[in-house]
Amino acid sequence: MTDEARGTVHASAVLVGDRAVLIRGPSGSGKSRLAFDLILAGRSGQIPPAVLVGDDRVHLDTSGGKLLVRPAATLTGLIEIFGLGIRQTEYVPEAFVGLVVDLAAADAERMPAAESLTTKINGVELPRLPVNLRNSPLPLIAAALTTTPGSPSGLPSADCRKGIGNHIRPTIATE
Repeated sequence: MTDEARGTVHASAVLVGDRAVLIRGPSGSGKSRLAFDLILAGRSGQIPPAVLVGDDRVHLDTSGGKLLVRPAATLTGLIEIFGLGIRQTEYVPEAFVGLVVDLAAADAERMPAAESLTTKINGVELPRLPVNLRNSPLPLIAAALTTTPGSPSGLPSADCRKGIGNHIRPTIATE
């Protein structure tokens, strides 16, 4: 096993706004698909702008009490798109993790227990979103990113007609 393989974890990560979403799950659970879905949602304005950090394998380190994620060197800027294969895409070299998404999570529930909504990685406690295989993770992540207190969408935006601010901003598809 190379140093590269030992220093990485099997996960994908996407920078959404100013924090990364770390996507974990077993092989075939949809990590790459979710990473690409987040990038597309960011481009359409459904969530803050999103760009790939790494797909399939990423490095995790701590810095200043925060969890830092970087792409594995051999996979930098590459993402698997089912039906198209491995593709080159825009990426960022590192980002701080702000949300952990666990796909195919055994503890995913309709009304999750408070203890299932956090996780500790390398000594850093982070918000966690457990997702089962029956639910599409993208709407759950969009909701977590746009309705959580302190999120950029937690306050009414200029395009919020109702003044409540905890819904997805209009896009071309809804205008």
